[in-house]
Amino acid sequence: GLTVMFEIMKSYGHTFEKHWWHDLFRIVFRIFDNMKLPEQQTEKTEWMTTTCNHALYAVCDVFTQFYEPLSEILLEDIFTQLQWCVRQDNEQLARSGTNCLENLVILNGEKFSPEVWNVTCSCMLEIFQNTSPHALLTWRPAGQDEEAAEGKHFEADFDSQSQSSYDRALSERGHSQMSSDDTWKGKSNARVSDQRLFAGLLIKCVVQLELIQTVDNIVFYPATSKKEDADNMAAAQRDALEQSEAEGEESLPDQGMYRHMTSAHLFKLLDCLLESHNFAKEFNSNNEQRTALWRAGFKGKSKPNLLKQETSSLACSLRILFRMYSDPKLQDSWPDIQTRLLLVCTEALSYFIGLTSESHREAWNSLLMLLLTRTLRLPDDKFKPHASCYYPQLCEMMQFDLIPELRAVLRRFFLRIGSVFQIAAPEGAPARTPIS
Repeated sequence: GLTVMFEIMKSYGHTFEKHWWHDLFRIVFRIFDNMKLPEQQTEKTEWMTTTCNHALYAVCDVFTQFYEPLSEILLEDIFTQLQWCVRQDNEQLARSGTNCLENLVILNGEKFSPEVWNVTCSCMLEIFQNTSPHALLTWRPAGQDEEAAEGKHFEADFDSQSQSSYDRALSERGHSQMSSDDTWKGKSNARVSDQRLFAGLLIKCVVQLELIQTVDNIVFYPATSKKEDADNMAAAQRDALEQSEAEGEESLPDQGMYRHMTSAHLFKLLDCLLESHNFAKEFNSNNEQRTALWRAGFKGKSKPNLLKQETSSLACSLRILFRMYSDPKLQDSWPDIQTRLLLVCTEALSYFIGLTSESHREAWNSLLMLLLTRTLRLPDDKFKPHASCYYPQLCEMMQFDLIPELRAVLRRFFLRIGSVFQIAAPEGAPARTPIS
């Protein structure tokens, strides 16, 4: 029925009156009525992953095909539905919500007015805030006796939706988010209520990662950032950073929405990303809380962490800031952008050199490559304040057992410092005669 209805819309929508669209979508949006099937959990889950999912993608397809007539009457309603989907304790529906949001913006963003961009960025801000797993930091274990008593009934009582959410999240991003080898199955002594909370929190962790990737894909276009990271590593392996500096961003096709967004829109997304980064950093630094969660069954082979969220949110923030910092249209804002960039990078480097875990430092490899490579590409007048600011931290970094690619970039960085600040003789110049 859904397929036929949406096919009719796609085939004959060009003949529809505006009020027809309005009435039609009032019916369509009732599909997402979360009051349906309130008692039958299994049926409701199945409905979410089939009917709801199908309708979501179809609505976005129709909206894209008939953007002009539909944008002013439907855009806010569509964003409301996407937000609702992302907030449900159903991982597939939450992923579909972020994917549809991404598709919607990438396919239609060129036509967005500044007002529509305002609505879009506000929608993303709300989703970020509503899906932040705050309870990871505030959760406290109940009494051990109570946990042990309830533990016997755990396997029978743990509802199938939460269990399937666990299982699905172990594949794909949820797995890489919390730990490289987590299995996160509940321990037999875990409280059922805690496990339900944990299952919901895991979905929120997955959604945060999806959102970070969504922002990156919208601003820069899918796969662009991944290609840049691979190119940075390859250039460092060849020790050919001069070429990559010369090529810079001009070699990348500019298919993302960056050029259609104002600095206010970009700063709003930046605030979302940095908030997500700071939350992940706070959680990863709270060893006591992570241990308590691990003991309560929120675990795999190692304690839970938000490493992927910590690094990917900061990487996307740096890409946005460096892009703005090299954008001639934003020249008047460069001093403010520079201040923000210096603060973010200094904090990042200070945090990195304070890490005590080798695996945690390894997770930062491509992030540090990005930070140092992008800084190296700056012209001398912009490179100077950055080099002055980061110099102490870069010296500290040398004491770690860094990967060869990072060592190659650090070497380039220090050589550049020598020439820019004129503390090294230029190549080919006669060496000074030492004073006897």
